[in-house]
Amino acid sequence: MLQNISYNRPAIKAKIDTEVGKTFTLLERMRLNGIGSPKLHITDTSIEIQNLLILDNNAKTCNIEMRPNGIIVMFRSILETYALIIPYYKLTLYKGKAEEYSIYREHYFIKVKANSPAIHKFFRKIIDYKADNAPSQIDDL
Repeated sequence: MLQNISYNRPAIKAKIDTEVGKTFTLLERMRLNGIGSPKLHITDTSIEIQNLLILDNNAKTCNIEMRPNGIIVMFRSILETYALIIPYYKLTLYKGKAEEYSIYREHYFIKVKANSPAIHKFFRKIIDYKADNAPSQIDDL
């Protein structure tokens, strides 16, 4: 789900909280050693996201926020902030090249450059958290 989150709209905030859960508490953030990614440089995107990014002449960057039931990939275009909300059960991560990760949700995707150990560590944290908190059986869904 791609949303414009520039403005404080309770309906959109409620929809995001329903999809990926409320933000972690301070204690949980400390236990996870942070829930936000470093600045990620976008190398390729799906057509819907690309149409938003080409409107702006600035560098194409994004960041990721972890939530209990998913992640939020946020990026800016012109003066608006957009979020790609991805629950863990719809999240697919690929490491195609040595320094590139691909983040997929259905027909949306974002490929980001991973040129530092901190970025690799953050994606490992997402993969581990997703695996630890996934339902163990089909009946748990």
